[in-house]
Amino acid sequence: MARIVLGVTGGIAAYKAAELTRLFVKADIAVDVVMTASATRFIAPITLQALSGRPVLTDLWASGADNGMGHINLTRGADAVVVAPASADFLAKVAQGHADDLLSTLASARDCPLFVAPAMNRQMWGNAATQRNVVRLQADGVTVLGPGSGDQACGETGAGRMWEPEQIFDAVLASRIPKVLAGKTVLVTAGPTFEAIDPVRGITNLSSGKMGFAIARAAQEAGADVTLVCGPVHLPTPRHVRRIDVASAQQMHDTVLPLAGLQHVFVATAAVADWRPASYAQRKIKKDGSRTAPALELAENPDILAAVARLPQRPYCVGFAAETDDLAVNAREKLKRKNVPLIVGNIGPATFGRDDNALLLVDADGERALPGADKLSLARELVREIAGRLEALA
Repeated sequence: MARIVLGVTGGIAAYKAAELTRLFVKADIAVDVVMTASATRFIAPITLQALSGRPVLTDLWASGADNGMGHINLTRGADAVVVAPASADFLAKVAQGHADDLLSTLASARDCPLFVAPAMNRQMWGNAATQRNVVRLQADGVTVLGPGSGDQACGETGAGRMWEPEQIFDAVLASRIPKVLAGKTVLVTAGPTFEAIDPVRGITNLSSGKMGFAIARAAQEAGADVTLVCGPVHLPTPRHVRRIDVASAQQMHDTVLPLAGLQHVFVATAAVADWRPASYAQRKIKKDGSRTAPALELAENPDILAAVARLPQRPYCVGFAAETDDLAVNAREKLKRKNVPLIVGNIGPATFGRDDNALLLVDADGERALPGADKLSLARELVREIAGRLEALA
């Protein structure tokens, strides 16, 4: 994606257009901003001009185009038109084909996808006419992003809040990703497990779940129907991903096994505890003054990946190996022991909680490194790899 046209209509959410502009520019995407007259009452054009580094257009009759056709020229060569915020009035105009200002005219004359991020009072959003217009827009191929629900500037609470700039940015970029997993179902595990010792203590690890959540998001972006089973983490659920929260390894095992046989792909990213306390104390274990630490007997947890790999109708299984040393050797040993076609290795503690990583793909034919990058970029590359392997097996 090289250039977008960002439309801004009147509404208090217009201030969020500044952050959205910054996100696109930071991603090396050129932004041409078009504002309605009412939008300029909420945020000054000079603000968006400074952030975009390009002139902000507001007047249908002063486009500056040599041929006087600025309302047509502006979308030629653009990858998308994104209108955020999109008022109820703007939605109505586009749905009915009206074109009485620069933004509505270029929306009608565009030859690229149109995204709208509605922002309005909850009653305006729920109004029957607005809902009819939204249905019409979707039928015409317009992508409607949101709205969200929550506190509104009017003091009321409900649906109608514009999505946050990061959500809009992510959705627009995701729309350009090839749907290489369209029609596939993918099950992903993520995060740590928590093995309780007593009501206040337990055994866990430093996994943040970021890699697994990135894989779930990347698979969904690639067109898959994704279910995410995760241990205790503090991460937002990726858009359109079905999420199931668990705590212990046994709970994760009991959740995954009934689902796994129905999937095309299983990606075991979770850092599952190998051991759990053999018994659980119903009350907090307290010091007794003897300075003698209580003995902690351990029992082995079920091996989730190996159990899925043994299913009669098993999905394509991808395991993860977080190691402190001898990554390739340990990953290859795990590949054989689990009897899966692909293991993804990484140096565990060094990347837990971080936003970047480096991966090593290990299969029966050899090894291939995915160099250091942010986890979402790596997840997208891994998803493309999995899609290619599925195609080769078909």
